[in-house]
Amino acid sequence: MKLLIVESPSKAKTIEKYLAGASASSADKFTVRASVGHIRDLPKSNKDAIDIEGGFIPRYEISKGKEKVVHELQTLGEKASEIILATDPDREGEAIAWHIEELLNADKKVKAPVKRVVFYEITKEAVEEALKNPRDIDTALRKAQEARRVLDRLVGYDLSGLIWKKVRYGLSAGRVQSPALRIIMEREREIRAFVPEKYWKILGLFETTKKGKLTL
Repeated sequence: MKLLIVESPSKAKTIEKYLAGASASSADKFTVRASVGHIRDLPKSNKDAIDIEGGFIPRYEISKGKEKVVHELQTLGEKASEIILATDPDREGEAIAWHIEELLNADKKVKAPVKRVVFYEITKEAVEEALKNPRDIDTALRKAQEARRVLDRLVGYDLSGLIWKKVRYGLSAGRVQSPALRIIMEREREIRAFVPEKYWKILGLFETTKKGKLTL
C-alpha cells in the first residue's frame, strides 16, 4: 500500500477516486489521507516557543486537536511501502510536508521511504504525471516559512497584543509585515546615523633595479 498525504479532505477523496484501480496490485494501491492543514506549530507561550540563546531554534509541538490525525498517519505509515507527501505547492505546504516527515520519522516503526510531489491542478492526468516526478522537500522553502513564523512570534505576536491594549481589541498589527518593517527601519537608522569620512586612494608606480634587472 502507498500512502499519499494531502492537506484538504476534499482533495483526498477526489484524488483517491482518480487513483482507484490504477494498479491491480495491492502493493501499489493508494490510500489517500489529509493532514487538514498544519499538524505542528509553536506553543502559545513565547517563553517556550523559541530558544533564542540557542540560536533562535523553534520548539514545535503537535497542534491541539491534531493528535488523532498524527496517530492515523503514523499507523498507516507503518503499513505503507511508500509515503508520498503532496501538500500544497507553496511555502506553507512545504513546511507542512516537512513536519509530517519529521513526525513519521519519529515513529520507529515507519520504514517506508518518504517522497514529495506537488499537484498544480487536481485532474487525473495532472495527479498521475506528478507522481512520476517525486523530489525531496525543498529546504529553502521550508526554512523561509520557519523564518517567517519565528519573526511573526518574536515581533508581531506581541505587537498585536499591544495594539489590542492601546487601541482596540481584535486589531492586527500585520504580524508578518511588522517584523519586516522593523528590519527595514533598523537598517534605515543605520544609514542615517552613518558619518561620512573623506579618504583618498594613492596609487604609485615605482622602479627598482635588482642585479641590473629592472623590475616594475
